[in-house]
Amino acid sequence: MNKQNLTVLTEFILMGITDLPELQAPFFGLFLIIYTVSVVGNLGVIILTKMDSRLQTPMYFFLRHLAFIDLGYSTAVGPKMLVNFVANQNTIPYNWCATQLAFFLLFIISEFFILSAMAYDRYVAICNPLLYTIVISQRVCWVLVVIPYVYSAFLSVIITKKIFMSSFCGHNVIRHFYCDSLPLLTLLCSSSRDIELIILIFSAFNLVSSLLVVLVSYILILMAILRMNSAEGRHKTFSTCGSHLTVVLVLYTTLFFMYLQPQINHSFDTDKIVSVFYTLIIPMLNPMIYSLRNKEVKGALHRIWKNWHALPM
Repeated sequence: MNKQNLTVLTEFILMGITDLPELQAPFFGLFLIIYTVSVVGNLGVIILTKMDSRLQTPMYFFLRHLAFIDLGYSTAVGPKMLVNFVANQNTIPYNWCATQLAFFLLFIISEFFILSAMAYDRYVAICNPLLYTIVISQRVCWVLVVIPYVYSAFLSVIITKKIFMSSFCGHNVIRHFYCDSLPLLTLLCSSSRDIELIILIFSAFNLVSSLLVVLVSYILILMAILRMNSAEGRHKTFSTCGSHLTVVLVLYTTLFFMYLQPQINHSFDTDKIVSVFYTLIIPMLNPMIYSLRNKEVKGALHRIWKNWHALPM
């Protein structure tokens, strides 16, 4: 083994979104606003669905966990990215990089299966309303949430351990704005074929299996909507499903594009643009799409606001 292979890294250098000095301040302001809105929105959903007794249903149970996941992976990436806009050198300690990758993978993989659970929940609510409380019981809800968390944690640890137990040869410049698996693989001097294979297989499985559940659920929902006699009922149901499908399509399209594109056409500059959508934009949009357009959530906000003003000063 040559001397270079024995180099011990203590930190990585993140190239960031852009290396143009004149864009650092505008991007910092833009992404600070996006991240702040995301944190406030998702925390608001978590608190609201926990406090209001009328939102103690399976639909809002899954929505609360979706908000927690969105908050998780945006926070795994956002604060460090913002610091890098104002820092002289965009460095991240070795252990922090591993931790960032592990938490990001944990939350992003969990999101796929929570979206699948939400689609299945809507399918049962619309296609089998009389059996809804039996099929989607509290126990089933917890199973549909806990299993994705455990599976995601296991996969996250495996991938992170595989990457960070390999040799980096002293190369420490990551062509990204956070520690992601694909940019890190390019820094390895030991063979990364087995890690690439694991990532490819599980990425394909996670994306395809979760998307298949969503598509089958919504095909059955669409068939049920077309059989409805009431135009108002069709519009209300389609509006709710349309919001969910919009988020699903944006998330899955960006991730399919990023992780399943041929290696020969892979561009890390393109990855940065795509990554901004699913690490910052989607977590900001989800609370708006799922909550602010929802009459029940608006009603809960109104009740909390009214009760807060009724408190003695």
